[in-house]
Amino acid sequence: MTEGCTPEAHGHLEIPPPKEASIFSISARTAVILMIFCVAFTALMASTYVATKPAIEASAQLERLQMIDAVLPRTNYDNDLLADFVLLPPVKELGLGDATKLYRARKDGKPAAVVLEAAAPDGYAGRISLILALRTSGELAAVRVTDYKETPGLGDYIDPKKDRNKSRPWITQFTELSPEKLPLSEWKVKKDGGKIDQMTGATISARAVTNATRRAVEWALAHREALFALEAQSSYKE
Repeated sequence: MTEGCTPEAHGHLEIPPPKEASIFSISARTAVILMIFCVAFTALMASTYVATKPAIEASAQLERLQMIDAVLPRTNYDNDLLADFVLLPPVKELGLGDATKLYRARKDGKPAAVVLEAAAPDGYAGRISLILALRTSGELAAVRVTDYKETPGLGDYIDPKKDRNKSRPWITQFTELSPEKLPLSEWKVKKDGGKIDQMTGATISARAVTNATRRAVEWALAHREALFALEAQSSYKE
């Protein structure tokens, strides 16, 4: 190499390759930073969950009560309804594939009604979910559809909010209905030989709700004594 052609002569310095110790230090520092970030993020999420959990639970309780209000007015009971429940396993007669809660209403310490969920698997567009309240007298306080996918403007009249007949929505036919007023064998739509009205051209939705309601009432009537005999928040076994 000729004189004057060294790297120093051109103003450049040779950079030695990084040592293994330096690479290890950088990797370790990066890992520590990531770990600190993960711990901090987890702590933040945990504290957020703890802070918001009461509000979330209160909102869920309010939503549940509002749903129950639609089938059983609060004047019908004086106990803490949401705390007085029985865990039901999946019950075939109720059309349920998952465990649910059955609520027990009491008035002056005496059994007044049960509030339970049911489902019709055979709606026109699939499953129709229901909530109903059955008084210990055997009278159905009311039933409401809570979830469905029926055709808008046709089969969705099963929901009183969508029913065009605002003075007497279709679903109110079941309000205060009992086996004494109408034998359970006649809890069918008129097209099937029963006494329940249906809308022309949209019988499937009405049939599904009617049959599911009848099955739920039959099951609840047959098990009401056993249901009230259980401790609160215990599990029912058939």
